[in-house]
Amino acid sequence: MSENFENLVKLPVDPIAKVLSRANVLLKTQLTAPPSAPAGVVLQELYEKEALVDLLRLLGVLLPPRERVWWACMAARDYIGPRSDKDPASLVRSEAWVRDPSEENRDAARLTLDHAYVDDDTVNCALSVLYAPGTLGPGDLNQYPAPAGASEAATFAMNMVALSQLSDKFEEHGRVLVARALDIARGGNGQGPAKADVSDTDSDKEV
Repeated sequence: MSENFENLVKLPVDPIAKVLSRANVLLKTQLTAPPSAPAGVVLQELYEKEALVDLLRLLGVLLPPRERVWWACMAARDYIGPRSDKDPASLVRSEAWVRDPSEENRDAARLTLDHAYVDDDTVNCALSVLYAPGTLGPGDLNQYPAPAGASEAATFAMNMVALSQLSDKFEEHGRVLVARALDIARGGNGQGPAKADVSDTDSDKEV
């Protein structure tokens, strides 16, 4: 199976070394691409080397904040299932933030962290929301920078949880996660060929 690593219009144009440095992320895979290489080149190399974990880690760094959180929410939905009145609050509030990235919705996502069950891994979605703007939180916390790469790390963690929850089809689902992120990076909604931007709120999306 081959993936298309072109036309990733949502991803930064900065050299990959600079992007990774800002997020305080180190890839474990030895790359032949130079530090000045753009995102698509490095993603292609990781894909060809079947370095799934680093591929997911890097995609979490490269996607813009809202798209990053949306990708995390979709991963959570993979094992939580369709919307219901039993959905974890962290997931529900994170999806609400994707629809409307207001400070009110950010704070609502933050509050779910205090009441989540200890085994509720969808808190990773809420953490990705909390730190997405690059600060420690809403209100007075906005004046303090978030830990480097905090939102990105939470998104990566959510995708890894989805993989572990669906471990019986690890490789197959890993390809799904990658293809989904690439679709979002091309301006799609993560559900197939690019039909809608993640900033839209049409019925193509689950939020």
